[in-house]
Amino acid sequence: MSSRTIVPPASRVAEPSGVESLGAAILDLAYGAREMYSVFVRTLYYSVRGKREPGSVVAQMYEIGNKSVFFVTVVMAFIGMIGIYQSGTQAKRLIPDYTLMGAQYLQLLIRELAPSIGAMIIATRVGAGIAAEIGSMVVTEQVDALRMCAADPIDFLVKPRFLASIVMTTALIIWICTVMFCSGAVTAWSFFGVSFRTFFNVSMVHYGDIIVFLTKCIAYGAAIPVVSGYCGLSTFGGSEGVGWATTRAVVNSSLAVVMLDLVISAAGFFLFFSK
Repeated sequence: MSSRTIVPPASRVAEPSGVESLGAAILDLAYGAREMYSVFVRTLYYSVRGKREPGSVVAQMYEIGNKSVFFVTVVMAFIGMIGIYQSGTQAKRLIPDYTLMGAQYLQLLIRELAPSIGAMIIATRVGAGIAAEIGSMVVTEQVDALRMCAADPIDFLVKPRFLASIVMTTALIIWICTVMFCSGAVTAWSFFGVSFRTFFNVSMVHYGDIIVFLTKCIAYGAAIPVVSGYCGLSTFGGSEGVGWATTRAVVNSSLAVVMLDLVISAAGFFLFFSK
């Protein structure tokens, strides 16, 4: 009789439970937040103490600002038209008085719509571009070459984009606010007969609104390159990893914009508008 060896069946790997999956997600989030904070602190340090390379900053200002003007202008002009049309339609059903439509719309633009929606639109292009560019350098080992030359990638890659983004995001959001207000004025005149003189009303805008507006512009301009730079530097693998980093950069940048919007709006309310 021939002896046969009985091989035991392969043991199955137990799937993690819901609690384990939740715990792993929380740990990953905490680790990512810590690493992102480290990137932010090092970027601030090199912005003050690092090498002065105005040429790199100007080149990034062109990439972030000039190449985004057409995209954000078209998108935000249509959003401004839609916002005024929907607001006017609802106001017509309740109280058909459009005297303060422009003043209220301008206040809403400065406080919320222009900086928040504008920053999320900018993040879709700028954040994806930063993550894809840095991620490609990671997978082609260019970042490792920088480290071998005793050069910090934060100083050479993230810092120029950080400084350029703060300036150009602020400029773009101011331009976005202007475009949305003008497109809204044209829509109000076309559909509801509101004259331009009536619509261009700044009586409801206060100095607190301007401070909150500028604070959001600077905060969003700083958050987008830091988050996207971190996602790019954490790329692994090949082209699939670059695509993953790009997607994560857009999602996390948009999430950072929403979280900063809540914090800054709440602080502005308690400082300027609670009285």
